Amino acid sequence: MSSSSLDLVVITFNCAKHLIDVGVFAKHVQSVFEHKATTSELADVVVISLQEVAPLSQAFIGDYFLSPYLARFDEAINLAAAEHCREQNANGGGGLNAAEPGTGGGGHGGQETTSGMKAKKPYSLVKAHNVGFTAILLFARDPERLKKMEQGEVGFGTADMGSKGAVGLRMLYAVEATDTTSQQSTELTFVATHLAAMEWNLALRNANWEAIMRGMTFEDPKAFAQPWPSPCSASASTDEQHRLLHDEGHERVRRQLHDVSIFKPSSYLFVAGDLNYRISTRSPGPEAVFPSLDPKSENYWPALLPLDQLTREREAGRTLHGLSEDEVRFPPTYKYVVKQQQATRHRLLQWRREAEGEHVDEAGDEQDEGLPCSFAPHRYPSWTDRILYLDLPSWVKARLDAPRITVHAYDALPLMRSSDHRPVYMRVRVPLVSPKDMVPPLTGRLAQTDSLDPRVQLPVDIDVEAWQRRKAARNKEQMLGWAMFFWSTSQGTWALAALLVAGLGAYWLYRTI
Repeated sequence: MSSSSLDLVVITFNCAKHLIDVGVFAKHVQSVFEHKATTSELADVVVISLQEVAPLSQAFIGDYFLSPYLARFDEAINLAAAEHCREQNANGGGGLNAAEPGTGGGGHGGQETTSGMKAKKPYSLVKAHNVGFTAILLFARDPERLKKMEQGEVGFGTADMGSKGAVGLRMLYAVEATDTTSQQSTELTFVATHLAAMEWNLALRNANWEAIMRGMTFEDPKAFAQPWPSPCSASASTDEQHRLLHDEGHERVRRQLHDVSIFKPSSYLFVAGDLNYRISTRSPGPEAVFPSLDPKSENYWPALLPLDQLTREREAGRTLHGLSEDEVRFPPTYKYVVKQQQATRHRLLQWRREAEGEHVDEAGDEQDEGLPCSFAPHRYPSWTDRILYLDLPSWVKARLDAPRITVHAYDALPLMRSSDHRPVYMRVRVPLVSPKDMVPPLTGRLAQTDSLDPRVQLPVDIDVEAWQRRKAARNKEQMLGWAMFFWSTSQGTWALAALLVAGLGAYWLYRTI
């Protein structure tokens, strides 16, 4: 295999139901592109997992009502990329051009656009999809490289609705090979999710993950799970033949269901979201010990990492089966509160500088000086926001070219005023291993440890009724979303008032004609 690879950025952010500040978020994303451990090139693909992306009514209705919230991320990603390229060009960074995608193996830039011409956006929003509060956005520098797009979803909130849930995208990423006569491709699966909150809901979080494994499928599993006739109904003379056909049929169905699950054997898998795992199973009391951000403190946050529920549950095989995570080198990402007095002082100083005609960076107090904040006293600070991936299987790593997934950066971004979570990002280089090479070899050639790999054996059975359950839940979301919109938002109130006036007017005309 060639050394070609995909430069990938994955970001997860709990938006707390607020619109983001485009300038601030762009500043933070620009720091991702400029991370010292990575190249100066823009990533080939950016995937954003969003939780609590909008108020519940807008999130449940979706479409037009959700678009303003998602559009800001599109604007921010492209603003960050354009500014990064501008600075690279100004610093002699090799003629980087926001309009030209790099190659999978490191890329090359183009020339700057002619003055006066409208430059093409650095990234195209290829796909946006949501399940209630949870959304996923897929950006690419070259959308033509993404093929065979599929999507999956599952809700596990009240009545299986999307107050909590997961949404996934699957695609083939293909680039021209070095000899230009063929293509190199790899299959990618991304899952964005938001699991159950509260310290004491550990078992429910694990159950939410099980619901993802059972219910998120990228094709309707019912189409494959057709009943096979029992071999007992066959005559004695053909009993053995029917038994073999019956077994072959079941094995074919098993493989087909495996292929539509999140653990498709031929695909990479990345899971990002507010997984909500905490460092305790109960809320903090008056004498609770909180992680400290002071390196001199005996409670400096790394000392409390061993209490992280996610790592313990994952290593025990009770959640995130088979997935890996890079070392956590950032403090807890939840739950923060902004120190209003200091924040107000920042804002007053900013207004004074603006009044004096001095240029003020809108993101200055959040990006450069740090947003004044502290941990909320009623929640244990925890690493709730995480990104994990399914590493290359042993049978691929054992090849002569020994491909490896390389994580260049896994870190938290600064806190934003609009949320009590810090965003988390991962920048990773993914080798372009073809789907056929990812598929497990014959069972007899597998190592004993490979039997635990979810690409070999699914941890749970697939729910063949998953799509029907999701369709029913979606109808409930629509009804509840519209009801909440009309009765709990100003736009809905005005719409109801307009309908009432129109109805009264029509009735008056009917009586007078």
